Amino acid sequence: MQVARTLLRPLLRPSVSHNQISVRPSSGGGLAEFFEVGRDPKSTEKIVYGRSWKASELRLKSWDDLHKLWYVLLKEKNMLLSQKQMLNSQNLRMPNPERFGKVRKSMCRLKQVLTERALEVEDRTKRNVLKRMINSM
Repeated sequence: MQVARTLLRPLLRPSVSHNQISVRPSSGGGLAEFFEVGRDPKSTEKIVYGRSWKASELRLKSWDDLHKLWYVLLKEKNMLLSQKQMLNSQNLRMPNPERFGKVRKSMCRLKQVLTERALEVEDRTKRNVLKRMINSM
C-alpha cells in the first residue's frame, strides 16, 4: 500500500501552483459531468450534434478563448470516453460515435493554431517554451 501511495503521489500532484491558476468548483459537479444528462442510453433516437471547429475560426479567437475551448473539448472527450466505457459494460453501442472524431479534429486544429502563433514569436526562448507547452497538451 505504501508503495502504491509513493508511486501515485507525483501523478496526483498538480503540475502548476495555485498562484498561477484559480481553481473553482464546477457548476454541475460530481460524476454527472462525465455522462450526458437527460439521454436514455437505450434510446435509438438519432441526435444531430455540431461540427468540429475549423482552423480559420480558431485563428480569430484570443489566447484566453482558445485556452477555455481546449478545456471544454477535453471535458467533452472525457465525457464521451466515460459514456463509451459505461455503455460497453452494459453491452450497448455508443450513440453517434462520430463525435469522437469531431472532438479530436477540433483539438488537433487548436494545437495547430497555437503552434502557428508560437512560431510567430520573435524571442527564441519564449518560442521554445510555448512549443514545449503546446506539445505537452
